[in-house]
Amino acid sequence: MAYMSLRNEYMNMPPVTRAYTTACVITTLAVQLELASPFQLYFNPILILKQGQLWRLITTFLFFGTFGFNFFFNMIFTYRYCRMLEEGSFRNRTADFVLMFVFGAVCMICFAFFVNLLFLGQAFTIMLVYVWSRRNPFVRMNFFGLLNFQAPYLPWILLAFSVLLGNAVYVDLMGIAVGHIYYFLEDVFPNQRGGFKILKTPSLMRTLFDPLPDDYQRLPEEQPGGFQWGNQNNRPANENNDEHNQEQNDNAENR
Repeated sequence: MAYMSLRNEYMNMPPVTRAYTTACVITTLAVQLELASPFQLYFNPILILKQGQLWRLITTFLFFGTFGFNFFFNMIFTYRYCRMLEEGSFRNRTADFVLMFVFGAVCMICFAFFVNLLFLGQAFTIMLVYVWSRRNPFVRMNFFGLLNFQAPYLPWILLAFSVLLGNAVYVDLMGIAVGHIYYFLEDVFPNQRGGFKILKTPSLMRTLFDPLPDDYQRLPEEQPGGFQWGNQNNRPANENNDEHNQEQNDNAENR
């Protein structure tokens, strides 16, 4: 019973959130079981450019350290705010959500070429938190029952908490910076006088990720069985009756 409820909860997660959190857990589990090493996952521009180890561009966002407080803390925030974004402002806009992932990852990778960062998952989580907080400015938050504040302050509270844990401050700052760039390009600049939408989701991504609208009318070739070319036996009965009556009328006129 517990397994079924857990499975149902997992399958009810929106697709992007489910895919990303699953990839993070599997990557961490692989390291924990010594099937992979963090040295094979971290961001290294030299190995990426000179040896073609392109997987590091992805794995740098998937590893949050071995199982422990830091891992569970980051995963809880990643799951929570990724899901709230996907089910909130990105509802039925999966392609736009994927574009935000791609935009954030590309920006962070560009920054990482100039800053000595090994893993970018924590910065990516802060980016998700920042975008959600700016789109929900009036939500009241409570941090471990100690602080009450409104949502836009949440990234800065997490930044302070990260400093208390001894983490590098510029990791969270990069996540806040990338989140602000996305928020400005997507929510602020297009609404300014003379502004326009800069981040446009490619039609291919919409075809791959967005669900069909409820009022979508399927084309004949998309119907089960496809076209009915040459299939006289499956024609509607009323159509056959109309043709039969027309033949009788034609015979009567000829007589």
